Amino acid sequence: MHKSFLEDFSFPGSKVFRYGSTGIPTDFTYKIGISSPSEPDTKILSFKLNPEEDAGPGKGPEIISKKFTHFGSYSARLKVPDARKKQPNVGAVVGYFTYHEDDEEGLSEIDFEWLIADPKIIYVGTWTGKPGNLQRIGRIINLAEGKIVETISKVNYDGKPTLLKGMQNIPESIPAIENYDASSQFYTYGFDWKAAGLRWWMLHPETADTVVLWDYQGSQLGIPHHASKYRMNFWHTKDWAVEGNPESLEQPEFPFELEVDWMRYVKK
Repeated sequence: MHKSFLEDFSFPGSKVFRYGSTGIPTDFTYKIGISSPSEPDTKILSFKLNPEEDAGPGKGPEIISKKFTHFGSYSARLKVPDARKKQPNVGAVVGYFTYHEDDEEGLSEIDFEWLIADPKIIYVGTWTGKPGNLQRIGRIINLAEGKIVETISKVNYDGKPTLLKGMQNIPESIPAIENYDASSQFYTYGFDWKAAGLRWWMLHPETADTVVLWDYQGSQLGIPHHASKYRMNFWHTKDWAVEGNPESLEQPEFPFELEVDWMRYVKK
């Protein structure tokens, strides 16, 4: 089990993360310890999509913690790619998350996701349970407009969503962050994982105050309880379109780049 750590990707390697498949960095997998094209004085983890790669979350670049993580506070500073001018209907997902599937206990997943066809929208939630009976709780937020699109639970990917209310729906409104665009600059995002609840948040880009995106409590529904692996990935999706644009499923035509400044885990 990992103790608390901060990986700032300053050097060409990592003591706490491994690459998701071959472990060999290439132009279309990952590079660690290179200068950010957005902030030249910042060293980053860089992921680039291979335009010829197949669709699916296991196909694109990914890093995975070498050991398990569990209850605690997770945070990262990252900048998603800007694809709207080059390919506005691209189908591509940035995932910042925990994930582990246990044979006995099932799935443990907590996630932040951005579909880069519209980087004003944030997806947060969890998956728990076993195949055939997977439980989802999730919230979709258009942060530039201050609009919570939905806060739901459902069973399996194609299940009928049920709106969450009360303590499972806090806050009920979120003020807009003017001009929020996850591809325009680096932002700090995080989630706090406890046995009794989950909280997703980010730091306001001007005030550095904590903006609570979802403070989920009052129910055990959807809360993972067994240890997981800490991850970041970037992949092509052909069947998950961004909210409001059903055409955004295209194979990437360019090597869009995800930039990650650091990832932190504080064990509780």
